[in-house]
Amino acid sequence: MAERLLDNINSLLDLKKLGVNQLPDLAQEIREVIINTVASSGGHLASSLGAVELIIGVHYCLNAPEDVIIWDVGHQAYAHKILTGRKNNFATLRKTGGLSGFPNKYESEYDVFTTGHGSTSISTALGIAAARDLEQKDYKVVAVIGDASLGGGMALEALNHAGHLHKNMLVILNDNKMSISRSVGALSKYLNRIITAPAYNKIKKDVEGLLLRIPRFGFRAIRSARRLEEGLKNLLVPGMLFEELGFRYFGPIDGNDVATVINTLKNVVNLSSPILLHVVTKKGKGYGFAEKGPEKFHGVSSFNVNTGEKMAIAANMEDEDVKQEKDFTKAFGDKIVEMAKDDKRIVAITAAMPEGTGLDKFANIFPDRFFDVGMAEQHAVGFAAGLARKGLKPLVAIYSTFLQRSYDQIFHDVCLQNLNVVFMLDRSGLVGEDGPTHHGVFDISYIRNFPNIVSMAPRDEEELDDMLSWAMSYDKGPVAIRYPRGASYKYCSSEVSTPKIADKSKAPISLGKGELLKQGKDVTIVSAGYMSNVALEASEFLANEGVDCEVVNARFIKPIDVDLIMGSILKTGKLFTVEEGVIGGGFGSGVLELIIDKVGKHIIIKNIALPDKFIEHGKRALLLDKYGLSSQKIKETIKKVLDSSPAAERLNNMS
Repeated sequence: MAERLLDNINSLLDLKKLGVNQLPDLAQEIREVIINTVASSGGHLASSLGAVELIIGVHYCLNAPEDVIIWDVGHQAYAHKILTGRKNNFATLRKTGGLSGFPNKYESEYDVFTTGHGSTSISTALGIAAARDLEQKDYKVVAVIGDASLGGGMALEALNHAGHLHKNMLVILNDNKMSISRSVGALSKYLNRIITAPAYNKIKKDVEGLLLRIPRFGFRAIRSARRLEEGLKNLLVPGMLFEELGFRYFGPIDGNDVATVINTLKNVVNLSSPILLHVVTKKGKGYGFAEKGPEKFHGVSSFNVNTGEKMAIAANMEDEDVKQEKDFTKAFGDKIVEMAKDDKRIVAITAAMPEGTGLDKFANIFPDRFFDVGMAEQHAVGFAAGLARKGLKPLVAIYSTFLQRSYDQIFHDVCLQNLNVVFMLDRSGLVGEDGPTHHGVFDISYIRNFPNIVSMAPRDEEELDDMLSWAMSYDKGPVAIRYPRGASYKYCSSEVSTPKIADKSKAPISLGKGELLKQGKDVTIVSAGYMSNVALEASEFLANEGVDCEVVNARFIKPIDVDLIMGSILKTGKLFTVEEGVIGGGFGSGVLELIIDKVGKHIIIKNIALPDKFIEHGKRALLLDKYGLSSQKIKETIKKVLDSSPAAERLNNMS
């Protein structure tokens, strides 16, 4: 077997030893590594395949880590990881203890920021450029941002500020949606070859300097010349917006032609002004299935390279990337379509995630009532507020981690106005291999502190349907419903049978009212939604050790069913709250705030939640167990508290 070029690339210095004519072969080798790795581990495939030549070109022309390169979102940066010393560990991508699926500052000095959210790179790059100038240093600063991220408000604010400060920085717009027509592309290529050339820019600068010396007419002449240049560029390239913001615009160029990328970068990287280079790439390039269906291969689980089909892995808690017949997302998507058929006031909004949130079916059936605002979560919430203000029933479906970006809009535009907006928070809790930027563990805390809003959590798909029906009929303010990735909890332990609940017929949803899942006399376990199932299984483990638990599904995170919880605590004298969220300001904190003045001093209280830290990537089941939220670990925590408490001896005697 012939030796690959990639086999000898162990650093960026090795990359620079190759001739430009060798780089297309290197790109193909990198693509093969990415395809085979993601086929095994899952990950973001299409975007990473499209950016290979761009990444090679950037590293070929710049000197990282001295030169700063920031990858917006970062799910296109797999080739970057391979070229910056992580090639031999790339097979561990997204696996527990392995490489992160996103740039990670704790993983490599070449990853300047840990990134996973869009639209941030230009702001952070501008900050670094300003710091460089204040420290009187000399290095390049580059932000690589996708066309979707560029539509985010933060990116547009940063462009405006960067043009105003006139800092020396390069923004590379990786556009994988726009295609270059032959005529416009040829003219644009020719024009950019002229205006990016060092000779052109030197002459331009010298002529401007000469004209400025002409009394009275010098500035007018420069202004006229610039208008002529801008007018010509406006005829041929779509860059006038960036020019008006203070950037010099170049492009669009073919980002999958590595020689073109390198030649252009060499010309523009030394220009001393804000530069925007527009690069067009093909999402999924080099893998036919991903080229034909880039949305399908944006974020994928393991798949068969030869067929492009997902691997037929048994659906369980270790392999929950594999879609099951029914899960929370699909249940939501089906239910909202059913409701929208009967109520024409229902409109649905998402932020560049119609398939991921389950709204693709709604979009197909009700295109006039569906709004995908792009990667602009703040706008999504403000837009929903306007719809609600005029009597419609807007529903906003966004992943928990991304709704954080709309914190102020939830407060100012929705809660303060007390508008009837329904928030569907998909991927709440731990999401697995995408790691700390994507775990939805903060929504309980950041939602429940706002006045007027109701917060709920279903424990299965049936309860999600009921809560959604209730939320859309509620007319006294906003409602948030959080639910995890995947399907209902499966009682997978061989040590317990499916727990028997106190009342198999579920009570209808009523504002602030919880549900008693299991009666008991020794311990009260309270949770909300999905984790109530885990608590229920933990109660069966405890029953085997002689501890009789009462299990409450609070249903409502806000308002909390104080009467139900207090009635149970006064009976058992011991309260344990369980939640798949951070412990600070979470559900358990809310329970304690409401009952602290109602319980006696001999009550045992313990909150079980995620610690005050950012949780790493890994299989969700493994992370839940590691951080004490598996049924077995909940059992162990409760038993440890009971065994170490003054009431332990009395409890043992009772048992």
